[in-house]
Amino acid sequence: MDIKQHSGQPLFLADNLALDFINSEYGTGEERHDCFADDRSVLDWLVTTGVVPDGTEPPAGLLAEARQLRDTARAVVHAAMDSVAADLAVINRILEKGHPLTRLQWDEETRQYLVEAYPASNSPVSLLWPVADALVKLITGDKFEFVRQCEAHNCILLFHDLSKSHRRRWCSMATCGNRMKVAAFRNRKMND
Repeated sequence: MDIKQHSGQPLFLADNLALDFINSEYGTGEERHDCFADDRSVLDWLVTTGVVPDGTEPPAGLLAEARQLRDTARAVVHAAMDSVAADLAVINRILEKGHPLTRLQWDEETRQYLVEAYPASNSPVSLLWPVADALVKLITGDKFEFVRQCEAHNCILLFHDLSKSHRRRWCSMATCGNRMKVAAFRNRKMND
């Protein structure tokens, strides 16, 4: 992953909310980058994804809770990929304490009833509940087998391969895919 090209910006390459959340920390070694620098940056990420309404104020402790959820979510995804157990305490706590309120409403514009879900409070667990819920749906869903880690040698990003052939190999063709193809081409040329 070319960190310089994306530094400071979240990557939305995974085709899944929970995986994009995990991918908010990327790179390896000294080129590791964390999109979550403070409570505001976490809230901005949640607003960008549409799970929290714009104008919400970041609660104290959101950064710590988000990083804990991200680390746990990464461990759970990798454990699920290896068919082994993982510690689920953080995720289950967020699912229990952050459950949103739902309300049935009539939408005059579409002329139909809609279910509106919104955070029960402005607490970190309420704001992060949609990410935990997306993780649960991902790892228990019938398409979990298509979760992959980028095949580039120094990329840690995960993605949900929803392509028709399920042969996606890189987080992004424009970055890792192109870099790996150029390296393979050079390698072939040197061996000719």
